[in-house]
Amino acid sequence: MTHNTPLSPRPLRRLSDVTRRVLTAAQLRAQGVTAAETNEQCRPGGPWQQILPGVFLLHPGPPTSEERLHAVLSYAARSPFRETAAGGAGVAGVPVQPNADEPRPAPRHPDAVITGLAALTLHGFSSTPPLPSLDAIDVLVPRMRRLRTVGCARIVRTPAMPNPSYVTGLPVAPVPRALADAVAVAELADAGAVRRLLTEAVRGGHTEPATLVQELTEAGLLNRPHVVDAVESLLAEGRAIAEDHLYRMVREYALPDPVWNVDLRLPGGPHLGGLDAYWPEQAVAVELDTRAPRQEDDALWSEYARKREMLERLGITVVHITPRKLRDSLEQQAAVVRTALMASCDRDPAAYVVVLPR
Repeated sequence: MTHNTPLSPRPLRRLSDVTRRVLTAAQLRAQGVTAAETNEQCRPGGPWQQILPGVFLLHPGPPTSEERLHAVLSYAARSPFRETAAGGAGVAGVPVQPNADEPRPAPRHPDAVITGLAALTLHGFSSTPPLPSLDAIDVLVPRMRRLRTVGCARIVRTPAMPNPSYVTGLPVAPVPRALADAVAVAELADAGAVRRLLTEAVRGGHTEPATLVQELTEAGLLNRPHVVDAVESLLAEGRAIAEDHLYRMVREYALPDPVWNVDLRLPGGPHLGGLDAYWPEQAVAVELDTRAPRQEDDALWSEYARKREMLERLGITVVHITPRKLRDSLEQQAAVVRTALMASCDRDPAAYVVVLPR
C-alpha cells in the first residue's frame, strides 16, 4: 500500500462523510487495513494522522469541529462510535434519512456523551464559545472506565450516565447536566459568565430554574459564591417569566381580574402567607412554585405545606401552578383556575380574611 492508496470504496460507501474521515483502529482492521499499513499512512507528511489514541483522521491538516466531536466519541466509546437516532450525520452534521425499506437498528444507551461547553454550543447556546475555539471537548463516561484525558478529549467520569439528546446524530448531555459540567469541569470562575449561561438556559426554554438548580446542587456547586450569586439571579429571572405567563393567562383566557401579589391575615390574628393572585369573592388563590428543590430546604417545603393546609381549612382554594405548566399548557391551567372559580358557588363561604398588598 502506498501513501496515497485509498481504502476500499465498497464498504466506505455505506458510511457518512465524517465517518469516512474519522475511523478507529478496529474499524480500519475490519476493512482490511493492517496496523502496519495504518502506521505507514500516518508517517510524517503522510495522508493520514492519529488524532487521538486509536482514532485516525484520514486526511492531512487540522480536523473540523465535527471531526473532533466524532474523534472524541470514538475514543471514549467502548465500541466504535456510530450515529444513532434519526440516521447518521452527513456533511456538516446534516442528518441522513435512512432507507424506509431497511430495518432501523434499535437505539442503545451510549457509553460516551458530549457534555460541558461543547454540548451547550450544540444545543444552540449563543453565550458559549464556538466549537473551533474550544481546546478540549468534555465527554461523559461511566465512572469505572479506564480512560485518560488526552489531546482534545477531556474525560468526565460519572456514576450514572444521563439520558442524552441527539444533535446531528451525536449523543449530547441534557442542558442542566451539560451546564453543571461546564461550571465544574471548565472551572468557570466568572460570575457573569455563569449568570449568562443560566439565564440563556431559562430564557431559551431549555430547562426550568428548579431543574437547573437541582443539578447544580447534586454537582456540589452551590458552595461556590459566584455560582450562588448567579443562581439567585436565575431564580429572580424565572419568577419574572412565570409571573408574565400568569398575567397573560388571565388576560388571554378572559378570567376575572384577581388582586395581584397580596398577603392574607386573619383579622387581628396571624399572617397567613403571600399569594401571587387572589379572587376574594370566590376565595380562590394561585401560588406559583418557583423555588428550587434543594436538599437544605425541607423546612421551607414544610412551611409551604402548612400554609396551604391552613388556607384550605379556612375555605380558600389554593391552585398550585409551576412555571413549566404555565409555559407548556397555559390553556389547561386557565381551565383549572376557571373550574375552581366556578366551584366556589357550591362551597360554604370562606372565613373572612384581610387582604394586604405584598
